[in-house]
Amino acid sequence: MSGTPDAALHDERLQDVFRDGIVAEDLPSLFPLLRGRGLLRAFSALFHGGETQVLLRLLVLRTLGARSHATEWTPQEIRDHLAFVDPVKLETVVQRLKEHDILVYDNETQRYRVGPIGRKALGALATMLEFERDDEDGLGYLTAQLAAGQAVGRVSVDELGHLLSRLTELKDDFDRAVLSGSEHRIRRAADRLESVWTWVEKGTEVVAAITTQDELEPAAHRLAQAVGRAQSALLRQAGVFQRELNKIDQHRVHLGRTGLSSSDLVGWLRAQAVDALAAFEDGQLRLPLPAPFLHDQIALDVAEYELLERERLAAEVTTLPGAEAPPDTAELPTSEDDLRFLDDWHAELATIAAPRELAATLIGDDYALSAYRLSLLGLLGDPESAALEGGTADLARLPLALEIEPRLIDPDLPAIALVSAGRLHPRDDAKDTSHA
Repeated sequence: MSGTPDAALHDERLQDVFRDGIVAEDLPSLFPLLRGRGLLRAFSALFHGGETQVLLRLLVLRTLGARSHATEWTPQEIRDHLAFVDPVKLETVVQRLKEHDILVYDNETQRYRVGPIGRKALGALATMLEFERDDEDGLGYLTAQLAAGQAVGRVSVDELGHLLSRLTELKDDFDRAVLSGSEHRIRRAADRLESVWTWVEKGTEVVAAITTQDELEPAAHRLAQAVGRAQSALLRQAGVFQRELNKIDQHRVHLGRTGLSSSDLVGWLRAQAVDALAAFEDGQLRLPLPAPFLHDQIALDVAEYELLERERLAAEVTTLPGAEAPPDTAELPTSEDDLRFLDDWHAELATIAAPRELAATLIGDDYALSAYRLSLLGLLGDPESAALEGGTADLARLPLALEIEPRLIDPDLPAIALVSAGRLHPRDDAKDTSHA
């Protein structure tokens, strides 16, 4: 493993910001930053420090990178071309750019030239400065980056995500402007949409081209579709603004026959300075405020609460009632279960001394009685049921066993077509007990 002491120190400091047991290289979101550490160091060398130092470094780098016909510079050419910069500070800047490979010095020709990292920094800086003039929302820069990647066949998931986030933010801002009902905010949002309209249309074309690529990875394809939907929503926003403005026009108040409206008055007031607006107040307001300025509906609600609701709450009894003795169990209504069928069948089963077919055992007057008897046969020999008290427990304690065969027979019983073949027979353990 190779590396410089500075790099090892940098790794140690980076590891210190994480919890114990966390390895920086194992974090998916951090890995791309570690991979581009050389480029990040170049940007750190350019932008570290105060604003004056940053501007001086960028001035030197942009000056040296602007000469395309002769890309190499001698030290004297640099001093001559940047003679308006203090020589000591200029030498410090050149050495700093050289130490971070932003400038490369050729010992053979003894000349400087902008290195690959420096060219990347200049390209990124030139693009951002170009879009800074008429791209306040940043949509143009993001769309241009995506278009550039699409042109060379390198569509970045991160660039799609950034563009989708910015479109979502713009849509939220426009929706809030509509919900506010303010003509001023809606018109300002409409102007803002007009300023990004070109980039939205251009982005729509780029996304349409991206989605047609066969080799596009699934994550990028899903993001591209989401970007397309967000762009379509922004394109429909112009109609929403126009409808809201039409509603405002319908409710606009006109000031007599002057041709002026309340919107004109609001616009004129917005154009006035704060001191001019404050001067309009002189002698116009009196304190305390006279009665016509009171909100009568609010005053009525407050008076109703003070005079009625408060008194009603104070007079309301909220204490719990006293405890009462529970009623005697003898006074509770009771109902007796009809156990005639169970008792009769228990007496019949108790007389079985030889095997009896199941069909003959289930004979009843109707289907309900036969089904009732069949459900009780499952209790025979059940130790849990036999341990209880009652008629079913007595039935479970009978010395009988139920044997079921895996076939069906016609029992010739009312409303029963088929029943499992089987029989009841005395248990062997009962016989042994009787002989003993």
